[in-house]
Amino acid sequence: MDTASIKNLFRLKSTPAEPKQEQLPKVETIPNEESLEESRKRTYHESGYRDSSRTNGNHSTLSICLDAVYSKFQNEEKEMVEKQQKLKKSYVNEQKNRETEIKALTVSQETKEEQLKNKNKEIDNHQNTIESLKAEILDLPRTPEKYNVKATKGASAKFWIGLILLIPITLYLATFYISTSYSAFFKSFDAKSTVIQSVLDANAWMKAWYDGFIEVAFVTLIPFVFLGLGFLIHMFGENKTRTNYVKLGLLFIVTFVFDSILAYEIESKLYELNKTFDSPPFDLKIAFTKIQFWGIIFAGFIVYIIWGLVFDFVMKEHREKDKIKSEQEIRQKKVISLSEKINVLKKEIEEIIANIANTKELIIKTHGRIEELQNIIDGVIIPTKDYKLYASEYVQGWITFIGEKIAVSRTEKQTMIDDCIATYNTNLETVGANSDNQNLVYLSSL
Repeated sequence: MDTASIKNLFRLKSTPAEPKQEQLPKVETIPNEESLEESRKRTYHESGYRDSSRTNGNHSTLSICLDAVYSKFQNEEKEMVEKQQKLKKSYVNEQKNRETEIKALTVSQETKEEQLKNKNKEIDNHQNTIESLKAEILDLPRTPEKYNVKATKGASAKFWIGLILLIPITLYLATFYISTSYSAFFKSFDAKSTVIQSVLDANAWMKAWYDGFIEVAFVTLIPFVFLGLGFLIHMFGENKTRTNYVKLGLLFIVTFVFDSILAYEIESKLYELNKTFDSPPFDLKIAFTKIQFWGIIFAGFIVYIIWGLVFDFVMKEHREKDKIKSEQEIRQKKVISLSEKINVLKKEIEEIIANIANTKELIIKTHGRIEELQNIIDGVIIPTKDYKLYASEYVQGWITFIGEKIAVSRTEKQTMIDDCIATYNTNLETVGANSDNQNLVYLSSL
């Protein structure tokens, strides 16, 4: 019964009531739990009536009596083992769930710590691999065979030496063929010139320039023909097949024939300058007997072969150099790849560490909650809705006595009743029972 009910019950009473026993409310007998509750309510009602009779309904004394009522209610609730178990059941279940949650969190934390350990170990392995690869990159040019790289040690030095030799040989061939081709096809020989001056003309290109476009284009481009033939020597030598050997032989023959034509033309012009009336016509038989003829051939043909062989050597050395460089690049790419993996692993480690910290914090909070639940389970749960019910019965009995037995004016009696109700409300506030939520429970450590 709430405050409004108590006020409504006593505010309009105008005549004294019958003796106490007759004024007590009739209680229907209900079996089992309901009859026990009604009996308990009657007991509190009678206690309020009796205590009020002893103090003449004094509201100040009511405050002390309500404190005693609350202590009595606590003790009664504590003794109701089955009811306490029922009230604590939700807390026991929550505690079990929290303990299960802690076990799961502990397993999760151990798993994350194992992951952290493995990832740190993986980073260490990657770091060791990176250091090993960097050492291999530096050591590859010195000992390629150590790393199963089929490259000649010191290929770089041989490459540069061959390249240095190739440059002057190329310039020689260009000079030689510009001069000899101009002399063979366009130059008019002078009887006063020596053989060397007739064959190797220092101003051959300038003279061809002045002679016309065809002449200068011919003498300028013809060295590239021989350089191309030298390049073919390298290309045919790449794949050592019978067909390539045949092609290589034909290449040498063609080059020799062309050099022979140049030598024949030059020697023919020299012969015409120096022949007499008795001299026979110039032919191959005469050309083969001339030293200058063979000198011109070998000055071009032999050097051309040398250029082709040096070029082939340089290209092979460059290929050897490329093998080492390629292996170095492969290892460098591995270093970059491993470095990226390490960065990814570090980020994953940061996330794992953060998760572990969160898990530890959650475990601590869960342990705290379990302790709170244990305190609730070990204590006494006071259902406020029940206390409010029985306290109201007690106050009702108290006010019943005032209404029935206190012989004062109606106004004064109403004042006493109001003071008692105010004391009752104060008590509910003090013990935390005057809440709108009738399911609120109050924890006591008794």
